[in-house]
Amino acid sequence: MARFTLTNPLRPILLAAGRRAWVERLVTRLPLTRSLVTRFVPGTDQVAVVETVRRLLAEGRMISVDYLGEGITTAAEAQHTVEAYLALLSEFSTLSVEPLDAAGGRRLEVSIKLSALGQSLPGGGEALALEHALTICREAEAVGCWVNVDAEDHTTTDSTLRIVRKLRKEFPDVATVLQAYLHRTEQDCRELSGPRSRIRLCKGAYSEPAEVAFQTPAEVDASYLRCLEVLIQGEGYPMVASHDPAMIDGAQRLADRAGRPADRFEFQMLYGIRDAEQARLVDAGFRLRTYVPFGDDWFGYFMRRLAERPANLVFFLRSLVGRP
Repeated sequence: MARFTLTNPLRPILLAAGRRAWVERLVTRLPLTRSLVTRFVPGTDQVAVVETVRRLLAEGRMISVDYLGEGITTAAEAQHTVEAYLALLSEFSTLSVEPLDAAGGRRLEVSIKLSALGQSLPGGGEALALEHALTICREAEAVGCWVNVDAEDHTTTDSTLRIVRKLRKEFPDVATVLQAYLHRTEQDCRELSGPRSRIRLCKGAYSEPAEVAFQTPAEVDASYLRCLEVLIQGEGYPMVASHDPAMIDGAQRLADRAGRPADRFEFQMLYGIRDAEQARLVDAGFRLRTYVPFGDDWFGYFMRRLAERPANLVFFLRSLVGRP
């Protein structure tokens, strides 16, 4: 099977296309491309995403929903993001979803990007993002839903982890994402894998310099497995966020070797990607959480996923024609 470097040669073109209104209109109007987008982004409003959540729950999956739109530039836009999450959580309260287990594991989760909550705004953006995140966490707790704090580019990592540590003082089950391609991540895994921690480990998608990130697929894969071994041997709850068959197989081997049962970790995959594999993992008795995006910024999200790596484009095209 062909291997790809982290750099997608089409990345500049795809990212530029994601900012062009005429490209969005074209993609939306053409039947083939429109069906491709809706297969990976179920809709722009709560009605569409909640209907998708109901269906996936009935299939035995767990859910993490992300409201799209991290490119905010004002405090008012950050407040709008908060209100969108509160409205979504209100809809979640009508689903009557039972906990995963006696320990209180949650089938429902929302994923938040701190940049969408104002983290990068001048004059106190980090404090504003913390305030907004606490508001979302309190409502999520009230309706029996977990919260995950997503990772962004490496310049935000220290700020993000500061906020996560503060959130965990009141909400110990708040999860965060660590990106295996960063040199620092193995140590972050050691520091953050204590009791009740939930760490979502992904390979990483941003274009990062060699000073802070591994650059080849082999290096990233090796780092991912090292980081995952730390998490699996830790006291927390690892979340294996990957579509890569080698990483999925590696996670199972590491869990077996550590004596970690299938209900003490989970796999995570994007909505619409390797759907047959998601179903297979559920049927095999593993926990599988599907990441479901929605919102008006769907086109930007879609183009960023294609731009991240050539392998993503392959996964999208394979899913379109029904291949796992």
